[in-house]
Amino acid sequence: MKNKFLKILSVLLLIFVASCTDDFNEINERPDALAATDVSAKFFVTDTQQKLFAPNRTPFWRGTILQSDRFSGHFAHGYAQSFISGENGWTFNFWFQEFVYNWLAEYNSTLTAFTNFVKEGGSLENDQYYAISLIMKGLYYQLYVDTHGMVPYAEASDPDITLPKYDELKDIYTGVISELDQAISLIGNNTSTGSGVEKLGENDLFFGGDMQKWKQLANSLKLRMALRAQGAPGESFSAASVSQAISSGVLTDTDALINRDINISQWASATYGDVWHNFYGIAHWHVGSVLLNTLQDNNDPRLSKYAVPAKGGSVTIIKPTEGGNVALIDKHVAFLKSTLDRAGAEYTMTESSTEININMPENTNYIGLPTRLSDKPKAYMDTNLFSEPSEIVRNKKNSGNPIFPWVVMSAGESNLLVAEAIVKGLASGNANQYYQKGIEHAMALWDVSSADIAAYLSTEMGSLSGSTDQQLEKIATQRWIANYTNGYEAWSIVRDTGYPSAVNVSVSDTDLYGLGGELNGAYPGRLQYGSSVYGNNADNTNAALAKMGPDNMATKLWWAK
Repeated sequence: MKNKFLKILSVLLLIFVASCTDDFNEINERPDALAATDVSAKFFVTDTQQKLFAPNRTPFWRGTILQSDRFSGHFAHGYAQSFISGENGWTFNFWFQEFVYNWLAEYNSTLTAFTNFVKEGGSLENDQYYAISLIMKGLYYQLYVDTHGMVPYAEASDPDITLPKYDELKDIYTGVISELDQAISLIGNNTSTGSGVEKLGENDLFFGGDMQKWKQLANSLKLRMALRAQGAPGESFSAASVSQAISSGVLTDTDALINRDINISQWASATYGDVWHNFYGIAHWHVGSVLLNTLQDNNDPRLSKYAVPAKGGSVTIIKPTEGGNVALIDKHVAFLKSTLDRAGAEYTMTESSTEININMPENTNYIGLPTRLSDKPKAYMDTNLFSEPSEIVRNKKNSGNPIFPWVVMSAGESNLLVAEAIVKGLASGNANQYYQKGIEHAMALWDVSSADIAAYLSTEMGSLSGSTDQQLEKIATQRWIANYTNGYEAWSIVRDTGYPSAVNVSVSDTDLYGLGGELNGAYPGRLQYGSSVYGNNADNTNAALAKMGPDNMATKLWWAK
């Protein structure tokens, strides 16, 4: 991405130099004049994509890693050597949620500026770029409202309205799908945004300027939103939208990705490695126990792609000698043992009156760390006993090693969504065919071999069977697995479908888990608004909360099951 920004600057510099060498009298008449052939909307596309899907370290660390990745059950904190609590993030934290809300709310300015340039009558009017802006708007609002709930939509970009009202999720979903339909119609059979300086090309981080792939992305997003809204109170558009999206063509063979730029500053766009390698080892995290147990239970070849084995070795845990945890020693030891046993770990444990000694083969066992742990059992959760994310997830920039890309929408998920629609009776076709194709694409994205994919497809989890509910559980679980490193969407899948059920649970045992303050043990339903809305737009904010529910993490969204 840094190279693309440099190219933009180079083009603008050339324009300036050329203008200085043209006929002086002409320039003197219009010193600000630039010909239409000199500028293009393509120079705004990269920034519009990157700011939403590849943000800087602040919202990435405080939002993705500390909240959505953990709510999804994919990652967990709270091991003995870290200063971060396992409950941290589940309990409301002003700094975490403030930065997430501000990142999403402020993105509207970037999107609106781009839209105003390319819409009809705009200074860079181009209907294909306008279609792109509508699709980016859909991606944005799906993320925004699925994270926070009701937000300004209909009045959000009107310069004459300084205090926009909040819209209900039903109306936002309806509006976004209508705008996606408009984008799909505008693209039609077009394959590019134009020729010459109008051609998008490499400035498009998703598809290199292929408009038919943008059209497929619009259909995949439409399908995702229609299925999520299905059955919610007052919903009336899902059935038609599902059918239209599938018939128009979703991303069944193409992934919408942003490759990680290893040069760009973490304060412009961050990777997991920017946190992993810059926080001195005390903020590392482990892969969640539900994810690793699910992969191991089904001999899923993504296990070694997603995580590395626990370091193992000889681990000594000193028992507490004072305080409330003394009475909980037996319970905490039993909990540690049950966690290791559930993962099928090889180890030996010996216990004396003062300590616990564990010997584990090095780099052998895949063991996930339970999420939402309180600080009470933390001393027993030695980092060497649990699996960390794979190197391709946490690699450092400029190390010569690959870094897994940002996933905007994958072919794997798109195929699984079609399978879900068929199982629900909203579309026709062979659900198992799409289910298996979805798994195949999801695995191929992580470089799983063809032989390992074929072997998995021959297992019980590799094909659809059982009752309708059992099939839907399989599909939801596969979508959840496929969205590893895309915590916001994985969290939405759990809230929407209830699966995996081991993630979507309430907790009450404060000897082991943190209740999360106002959550009081419930599964998180949303993030809170930023504090600025109470000073800038209090009346409309309070009107929204009167409809949606309290501004806390326990409030469920319109579509949540």
